[in-house]
Parts: sequence; C-alpha cells; structure tokens
Amino acid sequence: MSLLETLGSLITPQIVGSLASRLGESESAVQKGLQGGAAALLSSLAGRASDSGFLSQILALLTSGGGSAGFLGSLSSLAGGQPNAGVSDLGNKFLGLVLGNNQTVVTDAISSAAGLKGSSASSLLSMAAPLVMGILGQKVSQGGLNASSLGQLLQSEAPSLAGLLPGGLGSLLGSLPSLPNLAAASLPEAKEGVKWLWPLVIGLALLAGVFWLMNQGPKAEPVKEAVVETAKTAETAVATTANSMWAALGELFKRKLPNGLELSIPKLGVENRLIDFIEDAAKPVDKTTWFDFDRLLFDTGKATLQAASSEQLTNVANILKAFPNVELRIGGYTDNTGDKAANLKLSTDRAASVRAELVTMGIDAGRLTSEGYGDQFPVGDNSTEEGRQKNRRVSMRVTKK
Repeated sequence: MSLLETLGSLITPQIVGSLASRLGESESAVQKGLQGGAAALLSSLAGRASDSGFLSQILALLTSGGGSAGFLGSLSSLAGGQPNAGVSDLGNKFLGLVLGNNQTVVTDAISSAAGLKGSSASSLLSMAAPLVMGILGQKVSQGGLNASSLGQLLQSEAPSLAGLLPGGLGSLLGSLPSLPNLAAASLPEAKEGVKWLWPLVIGLALLAGVFWLMNQGPKAEPVKEAVVETAKTAETAVATTANSMWAALGELFKRKLPNGLELSIPKLGVENRLIDFIEDAAKPVDKTTWFDFDRLLFDTGKATLQAASSEQLTNVANILKAFPNVELRIGGYTDNTGDKAANLKLSTDRAASVRAELVTMGIDAGRLTSEGYGDQFPVGDNSTEEGRQKNRRVSMRVTKK
C-alpha cells in the first residue's frame, strides 16, 4: 500500500468528526486541513530524500515512542484532545525537524486554504505529525529500512503524491514545485530537486491570487508573469537558505552530561557547541562568544514560542542543571527591515520569552539575563534574504562558568 493509500485509510470519518466537534470547525474544513498538514510534511520529506544526515535524524524519531504502533495508536486520543504526552512531544520534535522556521507560515497557508481558524490549523498540523510518523514507521519496521533505503522509498513514492491543480495552474506555475490542492482529497507532488518546503508555501500563498488573475482576461497577463517571476526569485532564495541551515546541524548523537543525563543532540548543533565551551577550561568567558539557537520557533511577528521549541530549550535547561555554576545572557536580534523601535521591542520580548521559558523549566532566574538588540550586530547581509534570516535570531552568551 502506498503512502497516499495508507494516509487515506487512517483519516477516518470518526477521527474527522471528533476533531470537528472539538475545534468547532466543519468536517470538510478539518479533513482538508489534516490532509494539507500531512501533505506538507510528506512533501518536505520527499524533497530531502537524498539528505542522509537529515533522514538519520528522522529514523531516530520514528523508532521512538513505541514505533509506528505507538504513533498510530495515539490518533484517537489526539483527536479527542487527550494526547499521549510522549507521542505529542515526539510529534513536536518531528515538526521542528521537518519544517524548521517555516512552521508558522505553513500553518497560516493551511488555515487560509482550508478555511480554518489559525488555532485549528495549528492543532491539525500537530496531529498530522504523528500520523505521518506512524505511516513512515510502518514502512521502516516492515522493510527494515535505513537512511538510504528510506530515501529511496520517499523518492519512489513521490510520483504517487501528485496533487492535481485547478485547470491551467500546472503550466502557469510550471517553474514551481507542485502544490497541494487542499480543496481535493489528494497529496502534493514532491518534485525532484526541491529541497525544502518554502517553495510549497509560496505557491500556496499565491494560489488564490493567481487563480483570480487567470479569470481576468488578457489585461491580467503582465501581472501573471510578474507574480510567477517573483515566486521564482523567492523560491530560490528561501530554499537555498533553509537547505544550508538544516544541513549544518549534522546527525543526532548521544552526549552524556556530568550529572549522568544523556542528551540526543545534533553533532553541530548549538547544544554540543555550548557544552564544549563550558567544559573547555582554555576558553574563558568573554563578551564576544555568542551561541545562536538553531531550533527555536516563534509566531510570526510575535514573541510567542511555538511548541516545537521545547526540545532545544529543554536541552539547554538540562545543560544548565548539569553545570550549576554557569550563567547565561540571552540576546534577541532582528534584521533591519521595518520600524527600528518595533524591531527593538520584538527582539527584547523574544529574548525575555526564552529566559522565562528556561525559568519555568527549573533554572534559577538569577542565573539568566536577557536583552534585545534589534538590528544591531548583524551576522548576515541585510540586502539578501539569506542574510536577513541569519540576523533574525536569539543567541546566548556564557557570562559565568
């Protein structure tokens, strides 16, 4: 049975009805939203089928939490609003790993396309994560797959994920990856060579506007061409940036802390580099050595941390517990677009949110300070999208070992 067929068999009327009742949405909108969330995740995975480091991290998550039976067995409880805490946590980790900083914009796209409240779209995307994990977990356990063979499976399944677009859009958006048609019960095509989800999101955002333009007659042609050209440029920029960011983290491995606790962290992730710095007596505390968080997610334009951020924050909290003398300063930064005062406030609020979350995880507030710096101290070129994305960050500096 293909991924598409398995997905269809799991999204039962009972689950859809339960979700619709709990979320206060129509069953039709819930089904479209749940399919859209699963489609986005599967499409992103298929687009990175040749990235063995990334797939190794996915495999580590798939074999956690009781395997596929654990994930699929949790669907009824998730639909009823009583999720298994372990499965829910693994689902959030999966979302963060697969979608990265794009989770909010994907949620917004699903909300708009399916006619859902933003909170409902977010809930459905969270439920789609263990759904997709269960489907893939079944394939892994049945076939004894490793990272390489999982990648081959995703590549072989890609054609079956093709979602038909409304008439004419296929040729108009031919330079973009195929988009999920949330108005139909189908999944998107994971076009070969597309390495990240941003092009999918761009297409979703443009879908309604382009469809309108197609019905405006000959005068709309120049506008249609401009829309497509803009999408091409944005696709290239965001896909390149996202690829480099996630490829840089490396594979997951186990690192034991002085108190005996083992963390499962990326080899090149911020947690590993932070521990190295703390343990290296030859590296003194200074005012220039900052460590950028690499898996924090905020709501767009807000200081609200998303659930997927909990993995990295929990790791940092555990590091601080293992090194009780260490103190940190949390810094928030933005790019230089928009109002400077608003950027400074946003950066300050985001740094404060990270500090507050670490305090709720059991870290003494006296060990942590926070400050926002707005667009000061850029680490990237603000004239490029890649540079601006690097500048939108939250960092930490060790102020005491």
